[in-house]
Amino acid sequence: MGRKLYVGNLPYSTTETSLRDAFSASGTVDSVSLITDRDTGQSKGFGFVEMGTDAEAQAAIQAMNG
Repeated sequence: MGRKLYVGNLPYSTTETSLRDAFSASGTVDSVSLITDRDTGQSKGFGFVEMGTDAEAQAAIQAMNG
């Protein structure tokens, strides 16, 4: 199991801070990367969250899936 999670189907209004806050309920968030359009700077609706441990990553998957 990896600690780096793909997070998709996000509203375009999502920020890295809001994504970090949402996942921090499941454990330590090491990094957050929200993918943006290079020309407009607008979110593309997906990103990556890296959790502190595999167990925290699994907990985040269980909490956020669906």
